Amino acid sequence: MHNYLDFEKPISDLEGKIHELRKLAEEDESIDTSDEIGRLEIRAREAMADIYAKLTPWQKTQVARHPQRPHFVDYAAQLFEEFTPLAGDRKFAEDEAILAGLGRFRGEAVAVIGQEKGNDTKSRLKHNFGSARPEGYRKAIRVMEMADRFGLPVITLIDTAGAYPGIGAEERGQAEAIARSTEMCLNVRVPIVSVVLGEGGSGGAIAIATGDRVYMLEHAIYSVISPEGAASILWRDSTRAKEAASNMKITAEDLKAFGIIDGIIPEPMGGAHRDPQAVIARTGDVIASSLKDLSAKTGDQLRKDRRQRYLNIGRQL
Repeated sequence: MHNYLDFEKPISDLEGKIHELRKLAEEDESIDTSDEIGRLEIRAREAMADIYAKLTPWQKTQVARHPQRPHFVDYAAQLFEEFTPLAGDRKFAEDEAILAGLGRFRGEAVAVIGQEKGNDTKSRLKHNFGSARPEGYRKAIRVMEMADRFGLPVITLIDTAGAYPGIGAEERGQAEAIARSTEMCLNVRVPIVSVVLGEGGSGGAIAIATGDRVYMLEHAIYSVISPEGAASILWRDSTRAKEAASNMKITAEDLKAFGIIDGIIPEPMGGAHRDPQAVIARTGDVIASSLKDLSAKTGDQLRKDRRQRYLNIGRQL
């Protein structure tokens, strides 16, 4: 059964009735509910299409945070062969919020870096809800350095509310680690393709999302701060997060219009959690196309164009 968001109640009601009718038919084979189920399925699809055609920024934020939305581990399992995670930053410790390693993408050796939120209480605690500590970003730096040394393209998958703001993280140089990771993204001479899967929160996202090509899933969000954080700072009232989301321009459509991202990857009707395999395959196709385009450039040209890309964003805005 799906976890329904608050604005999906019309869909929930219809699909609940469909489930009840199917259960009734299973219990008593003499009852034919197929016609009624067919009518309800049509109404449910129409309701879903109507709701998802006009999602507000806050509703998109809710979809981006959906507990059943596919995460990094789901993408890694379907897109990469022989994926071998590498642990530790060689300075302090292992950070489970960022998973990084080497693998093969459609036959080509690549480096992979992504944020993992976890999908149940145990895994969410293990991965710190996708909020990395400094050692996570230093691990990402280590993997990018390795990719640069061996000429491996880098694929980064972003899904974080932001870097971990704890005292220990700050004491170990959280801001410096994020800055160094962003700097490494700008300096490597191999292609970097980045995709925002769900949330792209602040420096915690940009630290591994400073790529040659940056894409977002249709209902993902990308922002300098969470709507709740912005509301707390601007109005000292986190309950105004809905208002903040509407004013922050955090949706894929907004960021594409500003030239901050290169494209939007369509999601199945109802969000990526409705058909994870389809959206993962679609994401793989976009990554493959980008890597093919970028392979024609030399390392120096990649580095020059990447740095210029981010300088141009400020000029355009």
